[in-house]
Formats: sequence, C-alpha cells, structure tokens
Amino acid sequence: MKKTAINFTLVLLTFISINVKASSSETITTKTATEKSNETINDAVVQDAMLQFKSLSRVDKKEKYAEAKKLMKEHKAQKANAEPSTNTILLAILAILLPPLAVYLHEGEFNTKFWLDLLLTLLFFLPGVIYALIVVL
Repeated sequence: MKKTAINFTLVLLTFISINVKASSSETITTKTATEKSNETINDAVVQDAMLQFKSLSRVDKKEKYAEAKKLMKEHKAQKANAEPSTNTILLAILAILLPPLAVYLHEGEFNTKFWLDLLLTLLFFLPGVIYALIVVL
C-alpha cells in the first residue's frame, strides 16, 4: 500500500512538473537562494494537474509512471556522481563549529529544525553537531 502511494506520488509530481514547464505560469517561486532547486507550486495548479491526471486513460497513466521511473533513475545517478559543492562543504564545516548557524543558513529561516538543533547543542554539543550534519548533508 505504501509503495503504491509513493509510486502514485512520483507519477503525479512528474505530471505536474511537465504541465507546469509546458505552460508559462507564474506559480513557481523559489524559496531561498540556497534552495533554488526546491520549488513550491500553487494549490490551484496542483488541483488542475490532478484533474488532468485523473482524466488520463490507463495507458497514458502507465506511460507517465514509466517516465517518472526513468526520471528518478536519472536523478539518482546524477546525485550519486555529483561532487559536493563548495557551499555544502562550508556548511558541513560550520555544522561542526556552530551547528545552529549551519542549520539556519541551510534552511533559510527559523523553523523547527533550527530550534531542535539549538536545543540539542545547548544540552549536549555532540548531538547538536550530529543533527546539524544530518540536516546539512
């Protein structure tokens, strides 16, 4: 059941990204300068894409699923072969020296990850460092 939900999510995300790239809409915005690859999509676009996906035939859905699997394999291969960027290396060094600052710079906001890392660092320094390294890497 869980694998089916993950597969449907992958297919849906692929379908959404293809539709959004095809149309020149203003609904994609970048979160921060450090997270340019993470994009958010407007709820209206998601609902529209879901309606379009549900209206596809079974054959088309299978094609989209196969395309999503292919894209995921390519993404994993690129990620495995990619060298860490200078930014990631600097954040890892900073995570060892000042863990909450590294988490803040990586996330770009004061969120629960930052506050948890701050608490871990204040209580015990080593768990704060380990958590910061997990978040940054």
